[in-house]
Amino acid sequence: MYIEKIKSPADLKQLNIDALKVVADETRQAVLNRVSKHGGHVGPNLGFVEATVALHYVFDTPNDKLVFDVSHQSYPHKVLTGRASGFLGNVDEMNAISGYSSPTECPEYDNFEVGHTSTSVSLATGLQKARDIKGTKENIIAVIGDGSLSGGEAFEGLDEAAELGTGIIIVVNDNEMSIAEPHGGIYKNLRDLRESNGQCNHNWFKAWGFEYKYLEEGNDVEKLIEVFRSVKDTNKPTVVHIHTEKGHGFSPAVENKEAWHYGMPFNREDGSRPERPATESYEQLLSDWLLKEMKQDKTLVAVTAGTPSAAGFTPEKRKEAGAQHVDVGIAEEQAVAMISGMAKGGLRPVWTVFSTFIQRTYDQIAQDLCINANPAVINVTWGGTASMNDITHICLFDIPMLCSIPGLIYLAPTTCEEYFSMLRWAILQDKKPIAIRIPSNGVHHTTENVDTEYAYEAKYKVTQKGEKVAIIAAGSFYQKGENVVRLLAEKGIKATLINPRYLNEVDRETLDSLKGGHELVVTLEDGSKDGGFGERIAAYYGISEMKVLVGGIKKDLYDRFDLQQLLSDNRLLDEQIVEDVVSILS
Repeated sequence: MYIEKIKSPADLKQLNIDALKVVADETRQAVLNRVSKHGGHVGPNLGFVEATVALHYVFDTPNDKLVFDVSHQSYPHKVLTGRASGFLGNVDEMNAISGYSSPTECPEYDNFEVGHTSTSVSLATGLQKARDIKGTKENIIAVIGDGSLSGGEAFEGLDEAAELGTGIIIVVNDNEMSIAEPHGGIYKNLRDLRESNGQCNHNWFKAWGFEYKYLEEGNDVEKLIEVFRSVKDTNKPTVVHIHTEKGHGFSPAVENKEAWHYGMPFNREDGSRPERPATESYEQLLSDWLLKEMKQDKTLVAVTAGTPSAAGFTPEKRKEAGAQHVDVGIAEEQAVAMISGMAKGGLRPVWTVFSTFIQRTYDQIAQDLCINANPAVINVTWGGTASMNDITHICLFDIPMLCSIPGLIYLAPTTCEEYFSMLRWAILQDKKPIAIRIPSNGVHHTTENVDTEYAYEAKYKVTQKGEKVAIIAAGSFYQKGENVVRLLAEKGIKATLINPRYLNEVDRETLDSLKGGHELVVTLEDGSKDGGFGERIAAYYGISEMKVLVGGIKKDLYDRFDLQQLLSDNRLLDEQIVEDVVSILS
């Protein structure tokens, strides 16, 4: 195999076109080998194989700088930059290779840690400016696609690149898709450009001030080399718009592009995946519930931002919802401002977003939503330790972030019944914006009655009365709190258990009531404890005699962590919490 001998892109330059085509085929098979055994991004990587071979053949990396947007299409790049073992080797070798661009892994060829979207052009303009100031001559190439052009930072990056006016090459990888279908007016122009072979009168990129080249055959190595050669060493801002096929070379990924954007391990022969026991998921429960409610309430609108799967809105369910589902594209800032406007206009919007992606919206939540006190609803999903674990995608910071914003109530249900009760109340109330942290530890049910009305001030719920120690266990960690209370009981300690429900502020009345018969309060939250829920309680008790043990994850950037090890390192295993409680009480 060629790719086993390619240790750097310099080795590519010794090959002819026919050999490069073989390299592309081998690279595709290497990608398929990894994702079929290890899981990962399938469609984006398969569609960008030929372009990666051509880029590394024409340009002189690492002197020339290559920046990937999201970097979920960087697997072929890794194969060709000395990391083929992560695609051809055993599972341990695969685990050693990140699913995203990573200077920690390969500082020579990976310029940035990248996992979120719409950033490549902006990052590249920084390299562009650095080159211009230093007077060097390297090419700066940004790759963007898979719906990333719908993000606001992409617009800002294009604006600045055109303003700088010097050489930068922006490769628009147009596969006609985002994760699902793309949304946003720019995609209408991309369609017109495709249909006119780049010749239509209205050219969005030319209007910005870019030189523009179009290539229809975006999976043809020879033609890609030709177009990249034509722009190499340009001294002008230039867009190379290539039409690629997402999932190219693997028919299941071509036929069902949305389902194969990302996937767990599968059978390479037919694309089948091992059957797993059917389990309830909040995504399915939420989408079913919303669709049912929409039929009764035409003002109820489900909003997603490029990830309709976060709310369980499959293609069929999106079609069923019709105008009552809005996907704004990969533009979370737009989603927040839009739901604020919807609420002001008399609608009942519910935006569902992954915890890791809500980080992009701090200003919009504070300014556009909360200052205006518009009663929109935000579902935050996958928040906590048990979801995504790549350094760019960890979901540990939504509690400190959202709870720092005045005017926002952040609720943390502990069961399925409590979640839907909170959701119904949040949708029907008309006073404030409400965020709800959907449990990320599976769907837990209760047979006990749950409240149907919630106050605008924090009201904790004492679910078991005890003495000496009180366990305040929030959201996804409530079941952990139940386990801790049970283990303490086995040691003769009857603990108080509290479901706080509210993350954004303390319930002074409940906290004050604990001072009489308790020595210790233990808080448990599934996220970063720095600036989080527990520290707020510790600050409330302040100089009082009450001891507070804050349980959560130490603030840090964790990469591909093992869940049990992370919990252990932070003294969050059930037995460790019990040990610490007993030690403090004694």
